[in-house]
Amino acid sequence: MSDIRIATAEDQILLDKEAKYCSYGDTVHYIEPPRIFSRCEGSYVWDTEDQAYLDLQMWYSAVNFGYANPRLNNALKQQIDTLPQIASQYLHKGKIELSEMIAVDAKKKFGLDGRVHFNVGGSQSIEDSLKVVRNASNGKSLMFAFEGGYHGRTLGASSITSSFRYRRRYGHFGERANFIPFPYHFRGPKGMTKEEYGSHCVQQFARLFETEYNGVWDPKTNQCEYAAFYVEPIQGTGGYVIPPMNFYRELKQVLDQHGILMVSDEIQMGFYRTGKLWSIEHFDVQPDVIVFGKALTNGLNPLGGIWAREELINPTVFPPGSTHSTFASNPLGTAVGLEMFKMTSEVDYGAMVMAKGKYFLEGLQDLQKRFPIIGDVDGLGLALRCEICGPDGFTPDKATLDYMVEEGMKGDMIVDGQKLGLILDVGGYYKNVITLAPSLEISYPEIDLGLKLLEQLLVRATKR
Repeated sequence: MSDIRIATAEDQILLDKEAKYCSYGDTVHYIEPPRIFSRCEGSYVWDTEDQAYLDLQMWYSAVNFGYANPRLNNALKQQIDTLPQIASQYLHKGKIELSEMIAVDAKKKFGLDGRVHFNVGGSQSIEDSLKVVRNASNGKSLMFAFEGGYHGRTLGASSITSSFRYRRRYGHFGERANFIPFPYHFRGPKGMTKEEYGSHCVQQFARLFETEYNGVWDPKTNQCEYAAFYVEPIQGTGGYVIPPMNFYRELKQVLDQHGILMVSDEIQMGFYRTGKLWSIEHFDVQPDVIVFGKALTNGLNPLGGIWAREELINPTVFPPGSTHSTFASNPLGTAVGLEMFKMTSEVDYGAMVMAKGKYFLEGLQDLQKRFPIIGDVDGLGLALRCEICGPDGFTPDKATLDYMVEEGMKGDMIVDGQKLGLILDVGGYYKNVITLAPSLEISYPEIDLGLKLLEQLLVRATKR
């Protein structure tokens, strides 16, 4: 096991400049010293010493199709040589065709007409969705959201994100959401199946509408004080928690009964991360609004957006200029997004991702049998979780996972004669969950490699 890594002289000069000139507010120093990276390709990144790291989090699932994907990179390069810039008040072919692809797909899957509205990223698109649902509800500012949910760090998005630490310094935009327990079965009441616990959580939520004294419902006017329920179908930052398959179907019935919109936040789980274009597709419900971002452009351009039902966003109720951004629907981003849709239409990404995810999950389950500190593993497609616990297999153990992350970033593990590092992401309510979001293009040998590297980290953690 290696000692603490020391930054090179060249890196230290850059780190000294960062300490003096850079805001620390736009980054997180998970390890010391922070790594400085110089290139990337496929499932790997290399630091300034040309040390390779296998990346199993892919920029928080923004790079679903692998670093420097040649086809998507070329789409960007071609657009740069034709129409790289145009003011958002004007039209271009890419915006219209990309909107059509998303809207036609939604019509096919959900049976609903709708429209697409672009912005520069996930949080900004959450803000746009808040405007759409407030507008549709005559200005209601209250929303439901989940405990463990994460929707972004702008003022509006942080108000529906359950972590107070994202709001503590800045106050609230409107009102804070009413945060509802998510069916986190591993940490739920004992004695219930996963499906029973899902139904139990829905029943507890439905109690809010029993009488006017529960505080959200006026039975005399049949009106709810809340405009929408913001859901991540699979919780992201919350630890890739996968609910029971009956949960959203039963929840949507309650929402529809009381005129509450369902907004599906697909920013982290969209674009085939779970084996579907949208993760909400697994649960047999019709969302009213979908918010997307990240992997739409494979991380090459900050572009996100929303799809909303026609009656919520048509020009009569949401006219030109209702909300708009200088760089929204920019031609570089829409060109990559179009190519991504074309690429995924030529190969059965759903089947491919589900097969790779099953294989990876089986490997994690094997590790769980051999290492008692793994309390829970689960996955849907290539959104996988591995919860690190104490010797009892249940008590959250953040310190051990932090140790594993730091060890992985030393770049000193040996597999088949190759020296490698391993990039992991940390999530979960107790920050003790490895949230695995490998490239959808990851090969089976690379999955095996990732499992071997994880095994080495687990061995180090249990022997320290």
